[in-house]
Amino acid sequence: MVRDEEDFPDEVEERLINEEYKIWKKNTPFLYDLAITHALEWPSLTVQWLPDKESVPDKDYSKQKLIMGTHTSDGEQNYLMIGEVQLPTEDSELDARQYDDERNEVGGYGGAHGKVNIVQQINHDGETISADVYVFDYSKHPSKPSPDGVCRPNIVLKGHRTEGYGLAWSPFMSGHLLSGSDDAQICLWDISSSLSGKQNQLMAKTIYQEHQGVVEDVAWHCHHGDIFGSVGDDKQLILWDVRRPPSQGVLYASQAHIAEVNCIAFNPLNPNILATGSADKTVALHDWRNLTQRLHVFESHTDEVFQIGWSPKNETILASCGADRRVMVWDLSRIGDEQSPEDAEDGPPELLFIHGGHTSKISDFAWNPNDDWVLASVAEDNILQVWQMAENIYESPEEDAGKA
Repeated sequence: MVRDEEDFPDEVEERLINEEYKIWKKNTPFLYDLAITHALEWPSLTVQWLPDKESVPDKDYSKQKLIMGTHTSDGEQNYLMIGEVQLPTEDSELDARQYDDERNEVGGYGGAHGKVNIVQQINHDGETISADVYVFDYSKHPSKPSPDGVCRPNIVLKGHRTEGYGLAWSPFMSGHLLSGSDDAQICLWDISSSLSGKQNQLMAKTIYQEHQGVVEDVAWHCHHGDIFGSVGDDKQLILWDVRRPPSQGVLYASQAHIAEVNCIAFNPLNPNILATGSADKTVALHDWRNLTQRLHVFESHTDEVFQIGWSPKNETILASCGADRRVMVWDLSRIGDEQSPEDAEDGPPELLFIHGGHTSKISDFAWNPNDDWVLASVAEDNILQVWQMAENIYESPEEDAGKA
């Protein structure tokens, strides 16, 4: 009896994903200056670089740290994790074609060094649904988690009625933290007073209510310390001013997309520009001085967009990731460039690069604050990847190798 492929769509998709991955792996030496793949025991829903960069004497690499979490199942213990990554220094002899099949790693520097090491694990409550926000000072926790499995945050922040995802530290006001929640509220805390005191619980300083559904993400403006933005399942993009009373805190509000808005990011180098990503599979560009009209819409993702982020060093560079297993890197300066019909088949001119190294939904990614063009990404396939596209892709406007 012959099986009809249509009766087994999951198997067909899995085969297709595996084929795509093999093609990506084969092309990696030509598309990347650096590509590190590290298998985690459990998938992480988040990844973020810590600001420190440690130079190693007489070595051609630096040590940098990443924050990740675990998303376990069957009641297994969850952890907050810190991973140490060895990244090549700019003057190191790096040959991306040294591919290590055993470890699935590209970037032949440092010889036999393990390029990613988990150096700290902190117990974290897992599948229990909590409305509280936990703050950890990782310098006050041991490298190995306590065997009792108890989660011991340094501060517990109270104010939400149910769980949430969006968090944002203020770049201007030390200790000021925003969070968005499924309860449609935004809470603002100032933890600076709690760090010195013995009381480890803190109520929200201010609660903002305007969204009509889940608040998916919050972000501070990178140039105006009193302004923040929020987005949610009500499709709204709202800008707030913390100097005003919370009931009058809304500066501007506008429908940003035709479906739920999952993420928001302000451009760190251009004070007027911000971006949003949505379940409608698009990333939208906005000028905060006039939210009624979107500046541009980036369309290449084939599924929901989960996260977006601006390059910390290049004003026109924006990345996005989502359920289509891709991180896409966009260059605003190429919007409207002329293309040959052949190039247009690969995507619009502003689509600079597609990272295809993951085989499952990409939960999060982060730009490295120290090393230009280096990103880390985590996906539901339990994989952490640290990567840097080949220099010739972003240096030359003519170079479209990243879409190969």
